[in-house]
Amino acid sequence: MTDEAPVCPECGQPMTSGGLMLSERVDDGRRACRSLWRCTERHLWWGWADRPDEPLEACPVPNLFR
Repeated sequence: MTDEAPVCPECGQPMTSGGLMLSERVDDGRRACRSLWRCTERHLWWGWADRPDEPLEACPVPNLFR
């Protein structure tokens, strides 16, 4: 896992960690943590914590984490 904070894919601003959320992965049926990231423009992204090389995805339920 990298120590560098990612930049927002939408606006290019640096992002801060919003914590971890346990979720079920569709492709393998396993439960794993998603890392939440948000920027100063309030964009919310997430990615699999155990797959740091995969691109971040826009969080489909941002109102749950505001």
